[in-house]
Amino acid sequence: MSRLARFVKHNGLTLAFGTGFLLTLAGQAVSGHADFNDQLVTDGLQPIGLLPYLTTSDFAVDVTENWQSEYLQFFLYIFGTVWLLQRGSPESKELDKAGVESDRDQKVGEHAGPSSPRWAAETGWRQRVYSRSLGIVMGVIFLWSWLAQSIAGVAAYNEQHLRRLQAPVSWAQYLGSADFWNRTLQNWQSELLAVASMVILSVYLRQRGSPESKPVGAAHTSTGVEGG
Repeated sequence: MSRLARFVKHNGLTLAFGTGFLLTLAGQAVSGHADFNDQLVTDGLQPIGLLPYLTTSDFAVDVTENWQSEYLQFFLYIFGTVWLLQRGSPESKELDKAGVESDRDQKVGEHAGPSSPRWAAETGWRQRVYSRSLGIVMGVIFLWSWLAQSIAGVAAYNEQHLRRLQAPVSWAQYLGSADFWNRTLQNWQSELLAVASMVILSVYLRQRGSPESKPVGAAHTSTGVEGG
Protein backbone atom coordinates (compact mmCIF):
# COMPACT_ATOMS: atom_id res chain seq x y z
CA MET A 1 0.00 0.00 0.00
CA SER A 2 1.41 3.41 -0.98
CA ARG A 3 1.96 6.18 1.54
CA LEU A 4 -0.92 8.20 0.06
CA ALA A 5 -3.33 5.26 0.14
CA ARG A 6 -2.34 4.51 3.73
CA PHE A 7 -2.87 8.16 4.69
CA VAL A 8 -6.34 8.20 3.10
CA LYS A 9 -7.31 4.94 4.80
CA HIS A 10 -6.09 6.06 8.21
CA ASN A 11 -7.76 9.48 7.96
CA GLY A 12 -10.90 8.55 6.03
CA LEU A 13 -13.42 10.01 8.45
CA THR A 14 -11.68 13.39 8.70
CA LEU A 15 -11.09 13.60 4.96
CA ALA A 16 -14.63 12.57 4.03
CA PHE A 17 -16.39 14.90 6.45
CA GLY A 18 -13.89 17.71 5.85
CA THR A 19 -14.50 17.48 2.10
CA GLY A 20 -18.24 17.34 2.70
CA PHE A 21 -17.97 20.46 4.86
CA LEU A 22 -16.15 22.41 2.14
CA LEU A 23 -18.61 21.31 -0.56
CA THR A 24 -21.67 22.21 1.50
CA LEU A 25 -20.11 25.52 2.56
CA ALA A 26 -19.57 26.31 -1.13
CA GLY A 27 -23.17 25.32 -1.85
CA GLN A 28 -24.38 27.55 0.97
CA ALA A 29 -22.35 30.44 -0.43
CA VAL A 30 -23.87 30.06 -3.90
CA SER A 31 -27.46 29.66 -2.73
CA GLY A 32 -27.08 32.35 -0.08
CA HIS A 33 -25.67 34.72 -2.68
CA ALA A 34 -28.67 34.16 -4.93
CA ASP A 35 -31.12 34.71 -2.06
CA PHE A 36 -29.25 37.82 -0.90
CA ASN A 37 -29.42 39.33 -4.39
CA ASP A 38 -33.13 38.55 -4.59
CA GLN A 39 -33.61 40.59 -1.42
CA LEU A 40 -31.51 43.45 -2.82
CA VAL A 41 -33.55 43.56 -6.02
CA THR A 42 -36.78 43.48 -3.99
CA ASP A 43 -35.52 46.48 -2.03
CA GLY A 44 -34.67 48.32 -5.25
CA LEU A 45 -30.89 47.90 -4.91
CA GLN A 46 -28.21 46.56 -7.24
CA PRO A 47 -27.16 42.91 -6.84
CA ILE A 48 -23.56 42.13 -5.88
CA GLY A 49 -21.03 39.52 -6.97
CA LEU A 50 -20.24 36.28 -5.15
CA LEU A 51 -16.90 37.42 -3.71
CA PRO A 52 -18.34 40.61 -2.19
CA TYR A 53 -21.18 38.51 -0.75
CA LEU A 54 -18.67 36.31 1.09
CA THR A 55 -17.55 39.37 3.07
CA THR A 56 -21.07 40.39 4.09
CA SER A 57 -22.47 40.09 7.58
CA ASP A 58 -25.38 38.05 6.18
CA PHE A 59 -23.06 35.25 5.05
CA ALA A 60 -21.03 35.43 8.27
CA VAL A 61 -24.05 35.17 10.57
CA ASP A 62 -25.55 32.28 8.60
CA VAL A 63 -22.30 30.32 8.93
CA THR A 64 -21.47 31.09 12.55
CA GLU A 65 -24.96 30.49 13.91
CA ASN A 66 -24.70 26.88 12.76
CA TRP A 67 -21.14 26.45 14.02
CA GLN A 68 -21.96 27.62 17.52
CA SER A 69 -24.89 25.23 17.87
CA GLU A 70 -22.82 22.26 16.68
CA TYR A 71 -19.99 22.97 19.11
CA LEU A 72 -22.46 23.57 21.93
CA GLN A 73 -23.82 20.09 21.23
CA PHE A 74 -20.35 18.54 21.43
CA PHE A 75 -19.41 20.55 24.53
CA LEU A 76 -22.55 19.54 26.45
CA TYR A 77 -22.34 15.93 25.31
CA ILE A 78 -18.65 15.53 26.21
CA PHE A 79 -19.09 16.90 29.72
CA GLY A 80 -22.59 15.52 30.25
CA THR A 81 -21.60 11.93 29.53
CA VAL A 82 -19.03 12.05 32.33
CA TRP A 83 -21.86 11.86 34.87
CA LEU A 84 -25.12 11.20 33.01
CA LEU A 85 -26.02 7.66 31.96
CA GLN A 86 -28.56 5.95 29.72
CA ARG A 87 -29.28 2.30 30.37
CA GLY A 88 -28.85 0.24 27.22
CA SER A 89 -27.18 2.93 25.09
CA PRO A 90 -23.70 2.61 23.55
CA GLU A 91 -23.55 6.41 23.82
CA SER A 92 -23.45 6.05 27.61
CA LYS A 93 -20.72 4.76 29.87
CA GLU A 94 -21.40 1.58 31.80
CA LEU A 95 -23.77 2.18 34.70
CA ASP A 96 -21.11 1.72 37.38
CA LYS A 97 -18.59 4.12 35.81
CA ALA A 98 -20.24 7.51 36.29
CA GLY A 99 -17.76 10.24 37.11
CA VAL A 100 -14.17 10.97 36.15
CA GLU A 101 -12.99 7.42 36.98
CA SER A 102 -9.73 6.44 38.68
CA ASP A 103 -6.21 7.34 37.58
CA ARG A 104 -5.62 3.68 36.81
CA ASP A 105 -8.67 3.47 34.55
CA GLN A 106 -7.69 6.70 32.79
CA LYS A 107 -3.97 5.81 32.57
CA VAL A 108 -2.73 9.08 34.00
CA GLY A 109 0.09 9.99 36.37
CA GLU A 110 2.01 6.95 37.52
CA HIS A 111 -0.36 4.72 35.55
CA ALA A 112 0.54 6.32 32.19
CA GLY A 113 2.17 3.98 29.68
CA PRO A 114 5.13 4.48 27.33
CA SER A 115 2.82 5.50 24.48
CA SER A 116 0.66 7.82 26.60
CA PRO A 117 0.62 11.55 25.72
CA ARG A 118 3.32 13.39 27.67
CA TRP A 119 0.91 15.53 29.68
CA ALA A 120 -1.05 12.43 30.75
CA ALA A 121 2.00 11.37 32.76
CA GLU A 122 2.36 14.81 34.36
CA THR A 123 0.87 15.86 37.68
CA GLY A 124 -0.76 19.11 38.73
CA TRP A 125 -2.35 21.61 36.36
CA ARG A 126 -0.94 20.09 33.18
CA GLN A 127 -2.70 16.79 33.79
CA ARG A 128 -5.92 18.53 34.91
CA VAL A 129 -6.01 20.67 31.77
CA TYR A 130 -5.11 17.85 29.40
CA SER A 131 -7.66 15.57 31.07
CA ARG A 132 -10.38 18.02 30.06
CA SER A 133 -8.80 19.49 26.92
CA LEU A 134 -11.36 18.11 24.44
CA GLY A 135 -14.32 19.65 26.26
CA ILE A 136 -12.42 22.89 26.92
CA VAL A 137 -11.56 23.38 23.26
CA MET A 138 -15.13 22.58 22.17
CA GLY A 139 -16.42 25.10 24.72
CA VAL A 140 -13.99 27.80 23.56
CA ILE A 141 -14.94 27.29 19.90
CA PHE A 142 -18.63 27.47 20.87
CA LEU A 143 -18.13 30.76 22.72
CA TRP A 144 -16.01 32.20 19.91
CA SER A 145 -18.53 31.27 17.21
CA TRP A 146 -21.44 32.53 19.34
CA LEU A 147 -19.64 35.86 19.77
CA ALA A 148 -18.93 35.97 16.04
CA GLN A 149 -22.61 35.22 15.37
CA SER A 150 -23.70 38.11 17.58
CA ILE A 151 -21.29 40.57 15.95
CA ALA A 152 -22.19 39.53 12.40
CA GLY A 153 -25.84 39.31 13.39
CA VAL A 154 -26.10 42.86 14.65
CA ALA A 155 -24.40 44.12 11.49
CA ALA A 156 -26.85 42.19 9.27
CA TYR A 157 -29.79 43.28 11.44
CA ASN A 158 -28.80 46.95 11.25
CA GLU A 159 -28.24 46.73 7.50
CA GLN A 160 -31.83 45.59 7.06
CA HIS A 161 -33.03 48.38 9.37
CA LEU A 162 -31.14 51.01 7.38
CA ARG A 163 -32.67 49.77 4.12
CA ARG A 164 -36.07 50.42 5.70
CA LEU A 165 -34.90 53.81 7.06
CA GLN A 166 -35.10 52.50 10.63
CA ALA A 167 -32.67 53.37 13.41
CA PRO A 168 -29.87 50.83 14.06
CA VAL A 169 -29.46 49.10 17.43
CA SER A 170 -26.40 48.57 19.59
CA TRP A 171 -24.72 45.20 20.07
CA ALA A 172 -26.09 45.00 23.63
CA GLN A 173 -29.61 45.74 22.39
CA TYR A 174 -29.27 43.10 19.69
CA LEU A 175 -28.32 40.47 22.29
CA GLY A 176 -31.75 40.93 23.81
CA SER A 177 -33.60 40.98 20.50
CA ALA A 178 -35.96 38.35 19.16
CA ASP A 179 -33.84 38.04 15.99
CA PHE A 180 -30.74 36.95 17.93
CA TRP A 181 -32.53 34.45 20.13
CA ASN A 182 -34.63 33.10 17.29
CA ARG A 183 -31.46 32.38 15.30
CA THR A 184 -29.83 30.85 18.37
CA LEU A 185 -32.64 28.72 19.80
CA GLN A 186 -33.83 27.26 16.50
CA ASN A 187 -30.37 25.70 16.17
CA TRP A 188 -30.02 24.65 19.81
CA GLN A 189 -33.33 22.78 19.87
CA SER A 190 -32.45 20.78 16.75
CA GLU A 191 -29.01 19.81 18.06
CA LEU A 192 -30.36 18.72 21.45
CA LEU A 193 -33.13 16.73 19.78
CA ALA A 194 -30.58 14.97 17.57
CA VAL A 195 -28.44 13.96 20.55
CA ALA A 196 -31.41 12.76 22.59
CA SER A 197 -32.67 10.75 19.60
CA MET A 198 -29.29 9.12 19.04
CA VAL A 199 -28.97 8.18 22.71
CA ILE A 200 -32.39 6.52 23.03
CA LEU A 201 -32.72 5.02 19.55
CA SER A 202 -29.35 3.29 19.86
CA VAL A 203 -30.78 1.35 22.81
CA TYR A 204 -33.17 -0.54 20.53
CA LEU A 205 -31.85 -0.10 16.98
CA ARG A 206 -28.59 -1.33 15.43
CA GLN A 207 -26.22 -0.46 12.61
CA ARG A 208 -24.00 -3.40 11.82
CA GLY A 209 -20.29 -2.51 11.73
CA SER A 210 -20.66 0.95 13.25
CA PRO A 211 -18.87 1.85 16.51
CA GLU A 212 -21.83 4.11 17.28
CA SER A 213 -24.07 1.04 17.56
CA LYS A 214 -24.06 -1.99 19.80
CA PRO A 215 -23.33 -5.35 18.15
CA VAL A 216 -26.49 -6.50 16.38
CA GLY A 217 -27.03 -9.37 18.81
CA ALA A 218 -26.38 -7.38 21.99
CA ALA A 219 -29.20 -7.15 24.49
CA HIS A 220 -31.21 -3.93 24.69
CA THR A 221 -30.03 -3.54 28.27
CA SER A 222 -26.32 -3.72 27.37
CA THR A 223 -24.85 -0.34 28.29
CA GLY A 224 -21.62 1.23 27.06
CA VAL A 225 -21.03 -1.64 24.61
CA GLU A 226 -19.96 -0.61 21.12
CA GLY A 227 -19.82 -2.52 17.86
CA GLY A 228 -16.82 -2.73 15.60
